[in-house]
Amino acid sequence: MCCSVGFARSLGLALLPLALCCILANLLLLFPMGEITYIQQDRLASYIWYFGGIGGGGLLMLIPAVAFITLGKCSCCWNQSLMMCGSVLAAIIGLLGSGYCFVISGLALVQGPHCFTSHGWSYPFADQRGRYLLQPEIWPRCLQPLNIVEWNVTLLFVLLGLALLEFVICLLQLGNGLVNAICRPCCYKQEYSLNA
Repeated sequence: MCCSVGFARSLGLALLPLALCCILANLLLLFPMGEITYIQQDRLASYIWYFGGIGGGGLLMLIPAVAFITLGKCSCCWNQSLMMCGSVLAAIIGLLGSGYCFVISGLALVQGPHCFTSHGWSYPFADQRGRYLLQPEIWPRCLQPLNIVEWNVTLLFVLLGLALLEFVICLLQLGNGLVNAICRPCCYKQEYSLNA
């Protein structure tokens, strides 16, 4: 059990910086090139307002991170299986949060940025179903904010990668917690019957 608790704690410690990076990446999406004028004028892509990085990959991910880190603080033997069950629930919350972040970031990439073109403010790449990502020569269609395509693509791919890492970490803890929650009581029954 000590190994599984230590493993869970290390997973929790790995989730903390990932969650903070998700929050930071999403905040940067709200302020293209560090400017506040686009958020004030409501000129941001619609999916950015779903806060995939802040909510799903960030704040929601703090629940499993804290649960994994604090796992095993109680030394009661009968309580350890219950704590592992709690870590399974926290892992499921983490899977949902990272999944939300991944889906929203993916949809934002497919939609493309909201930018000023020669035809006014629009989504010039929305009808391309993400093919614009492989055609950087058409990115200059977006005249304002300057370099918005590169900005959004970079940050959204960062969010996709972070969400994927968070998903894998929570999936690992889900397996770890399930195995320990199921097997731990059996091990105690065997030890008790051997010692009796």
